[in-house]
Amino acid sequence: MTLRFSRFALCWLFAMSVSAAELYITANALFDGRAMLTINGEQHLLRAGQRSPHGVRLITANAREAVIEVNGQRQTLPLSSQISTGFADVEKISVSLRRNTSHEYIAGGSINGRTIEMLIDTGANVVAMNSRHADRLGIQYQRDGTLTQVRTASGLVKAWSVMLDRVDVAGLTVRQVQASVIEGDFPVTVLLGMSYLNHVSMREQDGILTLER
Repeated sequence: MTLRFSRFALCWLFAMSVSAAELYITANALFDGRAMLTINGEQHLLRAGQRSPHGVRLITANAREAVIEVNGQRQTLPLSSQISTGFADVEKISVSLRRNTSHEYIAGGSINGRTIEMLIDTGANVVAMNSRHADRLGIQYQRDGTLTQVRTASGLVKAWSVMLDRVDVAGLTVRQVQASVIEGDFPVTVLLGMSYLNHVSMREQDGILTLER
């Protein structure tokens, strides 16, 4: 299922609810009885016994590690390490995309927390965008990326290989996603390639593409 991209593509999007969100927790600084934690991008200084708005409770802390509790489950978090907490009560997330008149599937989503429209493209090895998209999304591709070249209809052009912190489609979040930023206006729509799609399941029936965790 290799799909073309189009500036004017439209679709309908449906998402199922999730009963418990996945949390990404990093220990930035540790002290006796206190811990500076980053939880889904937000910093919180917690004392032993305190609980963050996300429901993360600090049990104990010293200069080497912290013990935290989420939904009754305890984990040890060493300094500068990150853990991802997913729980059994998370329901299956399902996103359904209706094929448009150009036989394309377009999804509304976000990259690194900023909203963007993306075209599902199983023929693309990685998420691909043009340099204007990257500027809009705040991606410092020239500073953080690796310079390469790609072939387009106009010939060889500069491109940068970058790592996206997270890509989200209606709650289907994948972290650390490989992407390519292509200099100029190609592709017109961000291509949601296999570096994201390999982490979800897909099925297509009667003009509807369903993505699931």
